[in-house]
Amino acid sequence: MAEPALHIAGLSKQFGGLPAVSDVSLAIMPGERHLLLGPNGAGKTTLFNLICGDLAPTLGSIRLFGAELVGLPPRKRTAFGLARTYQILTLFPHETICRNVMLALNGLKAGKWGTWRAFEANRALRAEAMAILDRVRLADLADRPVSQTAYGDRRRLEIAMALALSPRVLLLDEPLAGLSRDERVTVQDLLANLPPDVTVVLIEHDMDVALAFAERITLLHHGRVVATGSRAEIAADPRTREVYLGA
Repeated sequence: MAEPALHIAGLSKQFGGLPAVSDVSLAIMPGERHLLLGPNGAGKTTLFNLICGDLAPTLGSIRLFGAELVGLPPRKRTAFGLARTYQILTLFPHETICRNVMLALNGLKAGKWGTWRAFEANRALRAEAMAILDRVRLADLADRPVSQTAYGDRRRLEIAMALALSPRVLLLDEPLAGLSRDERVTVQDLLANLPPDVTVVLIEHDMDVALAFAERITLLHHGRVVATGSRAEIAADPRTREVYLGA
């Protein structure tokens, strides 16, 4: 049997004795599209923060293709092939779209930064950034400052910056949040065309979008795993209606 891309075992996090994530165990396979589903406060973003190293767990193990991540700083987890987006955009608003992606790419390089002028003159780095922007349909806005772009463009830029890290596992935290109808269609199409070898874990509150995207779903409630299964299994499970829909 293939090794999981992301294997979480007995993961827990407490804040002052209050459990936010409790004994979560998951095995997500390479290339899988996996949805974390649950109401606000279910522990979904906290789980992402634990996986990425933004928070340290109280107990448990997190393995990425067999490598233990607990105890590693976020930058080393990135080097192992982990990338994420955030609910609240984390961009450089006064830099251009292209420079944002160049900065993300440069974070993986072994060499020193050098002067800003040398960084700007790095044609190979710019070409690499432009290729990524073309994938997310932002190449025509490459030289526009982020502060002068639409919100939907910024959402796509954050995905572009995550892709610049050459992830093997990509965590997407509500990538459609706050988008207009047309912007949502554009980002949905982008998500549907992510490389098939990249494992994707998604948090999304739009049930129609989420269920259409995900192959497997984990339902969380009060920081605990309630159920994990296929789309059909989770949709038919009465606990989904009870927990997520409040019925």
